[in-house]
Amino acid sequence: MQRALEASVTVDGEVVGALGGPGLVVLLGVTHDDGPTQVAWTARKVWDLRILRDERSASDVGAPVLVVSQFTLYGDARKGRRPTWNAAAPGAVSEPLYEQVCAELERLGAVVARGRFGADMQLHLVNDGPVTLVLDAPAG
Repeated sequence: MQRALEASVTVDGEVVGALGGPGLVVLLGVTHDDGPTQVAWTARKVWDLRILRDERSASDVGAPVLVVSQFTLYGDARKGRRPTWNAAAPGAVSEPLYEQVCAELERLGAVVARGRFGADMQLHLVNDGPVTLVLDAPAG
């Protein structure tokens, strides 16, 4: 999760999602044992975490959230010269969970912009601070 002054995601030269002002960018990776508990925890944490200026949360100020799926977050490059993606859940598992995180953020009151799941995307981002946090939802 990153605090951003501006951000957009482009696919084939077309902007498919953008923040309407300062807000948060969430690069979302899904692993094999993620489910409804992790969806709810992640959405609530993103919406309520006080990482914006003056220790405010996105929910405090109505900041928009851009959510981009990114299976490469679960890449493992500890051995050799080529990363492995074994810890990333396959698209059939991760796409519904990605959509559920977006829907839960919207249910909480967020204005949510999205990337395009599975597409080759270009993310344009001006990180504010810079502030970047890794959120890892607890198991079960």
